[in-house]
Amino acid sequence: MILFPAIDLKEGLCVRLQQGDMNRATVFNHDPAQQAAEFENQGFRYLHIVDLDGAFAGKPVNAYAVERILEAVTMPVQLGGGIRDIATVEGWLAKGVTRVILGTAAVRDPAFVKDAARRFPGRVAVGLDAKGGRVAVEGWAETSDLDALDLARRFEDAGVAAIIYTDIDRDGLLKGLNLDATIALAEGISVPVIASGGLASLDDVRALMEPRAARLEGAITGRALYDGRLDARRALALLAGLPL
Repeated sequence: MILFPAIDLKEGLCVRLQQGDMNRATVFNHDPAQQAAEFENQGFRYLHIVDLDGAFAGKPVNAYAVERILEAVTMPVQLGGGIRDIATVEGWLAKGVTRVILGTAAVRDPAFVKDAARRFPGRVAVGLDAKGGRVAVEGWAETSDLDALDLARRFEDAGVAAIIYTDIDRDGLLKGLNLDATIALAEGISVPVIASGGLASLDDVRALMEPRAARLEGAITGRALYDGRLDARRALALLAGLPL
C-alpha cells in the first residue's frame, strides 16, 4: 500500500483546492521543490503532482516548478494536468517523470490514451475524477455523463498502469476517503486503483489496511499532511506494520 503525498501547482505555488475550485485555493508552500524534498525526507516513496493550471489550459503551465521538483527528489513521480498529446507524454517521461496521468484525455480522446499506454507500458495512469459518480473533465470544470466504472473498463486491456479515482465531493474537505466507491471500482476492473479525495487522519490510513481494501494500490493525501492532521511518520509506520 503506497501513500502518495500530493503537490498541486497553481501559478508556481504549492496549493490545495476545495472540491477542485480554483477560487478556493490555500497556498501551503511557495517552494514546491522544497516541499517535495521534505516529503522525501519524511520517508514517502512516491510523489503525486498535479499541474492545476495545466488541467484548465489543456497544456503544461507549471513546467518550471515540476522540473525543479524532479531535480530535488530521487523518489518516483507521477504527474497529471494538461497532458493531452503524445509529444507531452514523451517530453515528461524523458525529463524523469515515472508515469503520467491522463484525465480529460480519457474522456475526450480514449484512442490517444490507449496509444500512449501501449507505447509506454507501465508509465501511463488514468485519472478518473468523479462527482456524484460521473466523470468530470477540464480541471473538474465540466461533468460528463460517463460512469466512472464504465470509463475505467474501456482501458482494461490497454496496458494502463493504474486508475486514480478521486471523489471531487470530498477533495480538500477532510471528510475521509470514499472507500466504498473506490473499492467497488477496484473490484470491477483488473487495473490497480489509487484512492484520492478526503483522506483526513490515521483512521483513513487504518481503513486502507483492512482486508477489503487489499485490491487498492494506495491512496493520495494532501491537505491533511499540510495542516498537520496527518502525521507523516505515524502514517508511514502504520502502513509498514511498525509500532506507532
